[in-house]
Amino acid sequence: MCRLAIYIGPELSLENLLLKPKYGLMEQSWGPKEMNEGKLNADGYGFAWFNNGNQPASYRNPMPIWTDINLVSLARTLTASQWFANVRSATVGLDVSHANTQPFTNKKFIFLHNGYIKDFKINYRAKIRSLIDDDYDKQIDGTTDSEYIFALISQAADKNPGATIPDIFRIVFDQLGEVLKSSRALLNIVMGDGEKIFASRHAINGDCPSLYYNTRDDLYPGGQIIVSEPFHESSNWREVPRHHIITLDGINDVRLDKI
Repeated sequence: MCRLAIYIGPELSLENLLLKPKYGLMEQSWGPKEMNEGKLNADGYGFAWFNNGNQPASYRNPMPIWTDINLVSLARTLTASQWFANVRSATVGLDVSHANTQPFTNKKFIFLHNGYIKDFKINYRAKIRSLIDDDYDKQIDGTTDSEYIFALISQAADKNPGATIPDIFRIVFDQLGEVLKSSRALLNIVMGDGEKIFASRHAINGDCPSLYYNTRDDLYPGGQIIVSEPFHESSNWREVPRHHIITLDGINDVRLDKI
């Protein structure tokens, strides 16, 4: 399990997302309130953005976020119109390493996953890998279920060029459901394509992890954010409905689609 924070809107410094909120990811790394499985998010952290050429870029560190002496300086310096950040609680049996630390990126997308596939390493990795073509399998560097899901999504996006990202999510969730049968998967997934942000609140044979959005926050005027847990008390936070996909573009009203 992990905790996530995603922003889209006017240019924003990273510190306004990671360090300034009263109950942001720094605090959620050691004191999450809504994690049903796990107590700490101390197995690494990372953040990603789209650069001036609209190419994904990322910074990933397998150490706890509070140990990174570079973060304060970086956070004050870096600005972007989209941010994707997480703090990680590693699933038992999956290594704590740079390769296993999110966000994951390729030439098109930035990807985050909060959740897990139960018994992935023992029972399901080989079955899911059999669904992935060689070109996408080569892009997998680590051992997490999250990166395998990202490979499935990247593959489905390329094979279905006319499909929307919510459609791609549904395709992959259907594939996973066929593999898992009665086993459990928690599938809060976030992906950005440089223009919009898409996030699912979903689970297969389990309860969906928490996910909220806010389009009227005083900390982010003109911006929109998605978080695993609210940064502060406010009536402007809204829960993403279970088994729905939310789409944000930083300008218009949010879109909610049922899975």
